Amino acid sequence: MCLILLAWRCHPGYRLILAANRDEFLHRPTAPLAFWPERPEILAGRDLQAGGTWFGLTGGCRFAAVTNYRDPATFSATALSRGQLPVKYLMSGIDPQQFCTTNAHQWPQYNGFNLLVGDADTLVYTSNRSPQPAYAVSPGIHGLSNHLLDTPWPKVARGMAALHRLLDGRAVIEPDDLFPLLEDSRQPPDDELPETGMSLEWERLLATALISGSEYGTRSSLALIVRDDGTISCTERTFAHAPEGVRETGKVRFDLQCRRCGDRGGIGAG
Repeated sequence: MCLILLAWRCHPGYRLILAANRDEFLHRPTAPLAFWPERPEILAGRDLQAGGTWFGLTGGCRFAAVTNYRDPATFSATALSRGQLPVKYLMSGIDPQQFCTTNAHQWPQYNGFNLLVGDADTLVYTSNRSPQPAYAVSPGIHGLSNHLLDTPWPKVARGMAALHRLLDGRAVIEPDDLFPLLEDSRQPPDDELPETGMSLEWERLLATALISGSEYGTRSSLALIVRDDGTISCTERTFAHAPEGVRETGKVRFDLQCRRCGDRGGIGAG
C-alpha cells in the first residue's frame, strides 16, 4: 500500500477505522481481495508476481498492512518481497509485538518497509528504516505513506485531517464513507513535495492520494471497519487506468465476526 489513514481506538463503538490505497505498476498481475484457497482463514488481495499481499486479515481479528519506504538509493533487486511480511504475521499466531521482536533480525533482508500488525487489542508499527524499535500505536488518528508513521507528507496530512472531520461529523461509520478520503487528486505545490531521491516528475505523480499515471497508479482502495462488538466490514474497490482517467472495475465487501471479540458468526461476502 502507499497510503494508509486510520483511527485507532478513538471513535466511540469502533476499535479500528482504516482507509488505504494500493499504488502499483499497472502491468503487475494482481488478484483482488478474497479468501485464499490454501489458507482459508486469510482474507487478502494477492500480488501474483511475488505471491504476497499488501493487506490481509483473519476472522480472528488479526490484520496487517505494509507500505514501501521510498529510498531508491538503497533498493536491492535481490531483497525478499515485502509482501510476504503481512502473510508471515497472519500465519504466525503470535501477538503483534512478539512478532516484530522475534523477526526483527530478518528486517535487513528486505528493502525499506513500514509494517502495521494488529489484533483485537493491540496495533504495532515497525519499520526497517526507523531508529525506533517496534512500538504500540497510540489511540488516535494516524497516517502512513512511504516514509515513517505520521510523517506529514501533503497527502498524509490532508487525509488525516479529512478523516478527523468525518469522524467528528457522525456517530455511525460505514466503509463507503471512507472512500472519498482516498480520491483526492489535488496536486501539492512543488515546495511541499518530499525529496526521496526520485525525479521531480515522479515526486509530483506520487504526491496525490489517488494516483493516475500511464504506467503507475492506484490499483485498489480498501476500507476496513472493526467495531467494538466484533463485527468487521472490509470493502475493496479495484480500478483500471486509461487515457480518459481512472474507472472502477470491481467492488467486493466481506462482513466477518471477530472470534476474539464476540460470538462467532458467519464469514461471507456481500
